[in-house]
This record gives sequence, C-alpha cells and structure tokens, in this order.
Amino acid sequence: MEAENVRALIADVMPKAIAWRRHLHQHPELSFQEVETSQFVYDKLQSFGGIQLSRPTKTSVVGKITGGKGPGPTLAIRADMDALPIEENNDFPFKSQNPGVMHACGHDGHTAMLLAAAFVLTRLRHHFSGEIRLIFQHAEELAPGGAEELVRAGVMDGVDWVIGAHLWSPLEFGKIGILYGPMMAAPDIFHIIIKGKGGHAAIPDQTIDSIAIGAQVVTNLQHIVSRNVNPLEPLVVSVTKFVAGTTHNVIPGTAELTGTVRVFDEAWRDKVPALMERIIKGVTAAHGADYEFVYERGYRPVVNDADVTAKLEAIVRSVYGEEAIAHPKPIMVGEDFSAYQQKAPGAFILIGAGNREKGIVFPHHHERFTIDEDAMEKGVTIFVHAALRFLNEAAVTR
Repeated sequence: MEAENVRALIADVMPKAIAWRRHLHQHPELSFQEVETSQFVYDKLQSFGGIQLSRPTKTSVVGKITGGKGPGPTLAIRADMDALPIEENNDFPFKSQNPGVMHACGHDGHTAMLLAAAFVLTRLRHHFSGEIRLIFQHAEELAPGGAEELVRAGVMDGVDWVIGAHLWSPLEFGKIGILYGPMMAAPDIFHIIIKGKGGHAAIPDQTIDSIAIGAQVVTNLQHIVSRNVNPLEPLVVSVTKFVAGTTHNVIPGTAELTGTVRVFDEAWRDKVPALMERIIKGVTAAHGADYEFVYERGYRPVVNDADVTAKLEAIVRSVYGEEAIAHPKPIMVGEDFSAYQQKAPGAFILIGAGNREKGIVFPHHHERFTIDEDAMEKGVTIFVHAALRFLNEAAVTR
C-alpha cells in the first residue's frame, strides 16, 4: 500500500472527523450515561460497512475489522467517550447543549479520531492480516471505570497489543509525547470523618473542635511525602475537600475530608494508607476525638510496554520526523487504559493539542478547555499506520 494513498484516504475523512467531534461536543454525556453517544458511534461504524459490531455494555461499542490477507494477530485501539460535570464557558457554535455537562478532556476528539481511523482501515482491509479491534469505551472519568468492565466482558480476549492516545493541551500542536515505562499514576481516593463534639463557638472549652483537628490532619498528611518518602519518588497526597459547620457561632461536631493519592510504585501504594491512618489516629486521639477512614483504590498506573512504545515512536519518526517526538515526564493524572495493559502489552501516547497562537491554552477539566482540531489528523494517522505496521510486520516474522 503506497503512503500517498493512505494520506489521501486520511485527508478525505478528516472533514467528517471534525464534524463528528463537533456533534459529540454539542451532545456530551456523563460516565455510564453515554446512551446517545454510543448509539451515534454504532450507527457511524455500521454505515462504513465491513465492521463486526457488538455492545459489551449498554453504553460501549466494540468493532472488529478482519484483514483480507488471512489470519494473524490482533491489535486493539481504544477511545473513551464520556464527558465531565462542568458548565461550558466557551462561545463557539458547537458548545455543549447539555447544561452542566461538557467535553472538557478531549474524549470527543478521541472518539472522532478512532471513527476516522476505522473508516480508513475498512478501505485498507486487503492490505493487512489479522484483526483490528476498535474499543469505544464508556466511563473513563468515573471509578471503577469502563475499562475494567469491558475487560471482564471479554473485549481483550485474543488481543496481542493495545494502543491508545490522548489529545493533550499542555503539549503544543505538532508534538507527539512518547513515554517509556510509568506514564500515568494510580489515582486513589480517601475519605475521612473527624468525630469531635459540637457546641457554642464562644465556649470552645466545652467542645472537641472538629475543624481545628481536621486542619491539623491536613497539615500532618503532607509529612507523608515530605518526611516518609524518598524525594525522588513520585507521590502526591492532596486533600481536596473539607466540609464542616453550618454557621458562625457553632463549632461543628464533625468534619469531612476527601482527597486523592497519586503514585506509580505499587509498594508505596500499599504503604500509604497505613501511614495516613497512623497520622489520623494520632492527631484525633491527641485531642480526644475519633475518626472514620476509608481508602479506595482507583485505576492502576499506566505503564507503557517498551516494545510497543518503540514501535509507535518509530511510526511517528517515519511519518512526522524526529522533530515531532517529545519525551515528557510522567504525569500524575489517572487513566483506566491501564486495565487493558493487564491483558496485553500496550502503550498510551500524547498528541499535542494546545496552540497558543489560536488561544488554545486552557488545561484539561477547565470550563474553557478545547483542542486544536488539526491535531486529530495526527491521531488518525498514527492509528492507521500502527494497524498496518503491527499486523503486517507480525505476519512477516511468523
């Protein structure tokens, strides 16, 4: 298959891909509620022809494209589809029409990219062997996440490799972020209730002040990172919610704290809850209070397979040149793509989607987040070339 023909097919589909992304952006749906989104994806894939479709869950879609060159391995490509509970503050014509819901992380672009890649690959099916498995996943943003549910449903059965990409606004347009090994952290969640004794704010000696105790808990939890962990070990402990009290003259009997722990190393992931509880227990006991502590494990860390990552880097280099490759540091956000990596070697890459010249500078999960839509072409191109090269190279070496 000549490269010029592949480029022409991708160029022809990109206007459609942008239109699909804008439609999805106008009609965002929250995690586990992607009913219209998944139906839109199903209908588009069905219209392409040559794709075996299934619905492993109510709001997900899986497509299978069988190569025309005979049996071979299977490459899975994943895109997430859910939006966030954010009121959009952009003013472009295709802004969200669903109050309080917004595609503020690029999942609309991910879905459109994989749809476009599927359209192209159905027309190239006679140029590869094996199978391309298209995973349109629900609920990446909300634990326990859609990936784990899809893995349990068998979508990774028989898969030899899995790849995915994230449109990434902190990375400038034109750059592709390649990371080897640990890439994204485990995003665990904790909940703490400080149980004191309420009373009048003017008579604090007759109370056990849950706010004062909670403030000390917040401060002391920071000692886990600063005084218990090697300074070179990536670990974050953040209290992000502190709720207590109802009015100015009442000391509340309880205070509720919520937050997150981000870590790559599984050994430290096991140690942190015990360190936290030791601090919480010590601080509350010192002031005559009690506590409840719940620690919830989130997604596993995303750890890229060296061989799959090297193949993707070689594809980026051959298509876009050495200057397109960036090697950013690991990031402490979480991603349930890691669930697929438990079943097959996989790699996740970042596609630069920020553009200061166009004013595309807002971070992910911001009310004015958007992407440079020109970046979508790079995602489609990488997916298409990955399918052709992974499957054809495997056919040659078998």
